[in-house]
Amino acid sequence: MSDKYLALWLEGPLQSWGSESLYSRRDTLNFPTLSGVMGIICSAMGRGGEEREFLAEFANCHWHVSSYELERADKTSIAASRLEDFHMVGSGYDDNNKWQKLSIPKTSEGKPAVGGGAKMTFRYYLENAAFGVIMSIPEERAAEIESALLSPIWSIFLGRKNCVPSEVVFQGVYENQANAHKKVAEIAQLKMRRKAFEVSSEIENADEIIQLKDVPVQFGSKKQYKNRQVALTHSQNQLG
Repeated sequence: MSDKYLALWLEGPLQSWGSESLYSRRDTLNFPTLSGVMGIICSAMGRGGEEREFLAEFANCHWHVSSYELERADKTSIAASRLEDFHMVGSGYDDNNKWQKLSIPKTSEGKPAVGGGAKMTFRYYLENAAFGVIMSIPEERAAEIESALLSPIWSIFLGRKNCVPSEVVFQGVYENQANAHKKVAEIAQLKMRRKAFEVSSEIENADEIIQLKDVPVQFGSKKQYKNRQVALTHSQNQLG
């Protein structure tokens, strides 16, 4: 069976799309990842396990992201900015309270950590970003994905759970790429957004080739990912 094309609009006060970020420093790319978008789809569908077989269906999907800046009245544009947020994890809990004690970090053996276990972390976000995402999906999955995104079983977020979308995420399923691109361009034009750059799985004629480790192989408690190459192309700041 042939593929359909899913169009998403990802916009919100904060977004965070991590790639190979671990431990105390959780960075973000300046565009959505395939693993992040598959997380949105799985959450909407209520899929919370490893989902290896389901994820494998999308491993080689067509992928296209358009990043948009906000156009000012004077025709200049406002690019998305990066926010660094400082966290203390595990501090302020009472270790005499059995419930609060569960939130205090432990050693790998489950014993109390030296000094109480509180940890410093740094987390990074994109502020005021907007993206149009187009990806191919198997035709036989189109109806259930559409239904799930229209009425999600679990809430969907833009990377992390504190990144709430400010616009409808699902923007339709289309027979071809051209119609999906047309829809995304229409939204951008209505919102006075200029295209800043594009990221695509089609790497011909790219300004830059990037290697990402964002193809999800397994979700759940032991996540696994594999690498892919994507093309980065800078736009001429056209509207829509």
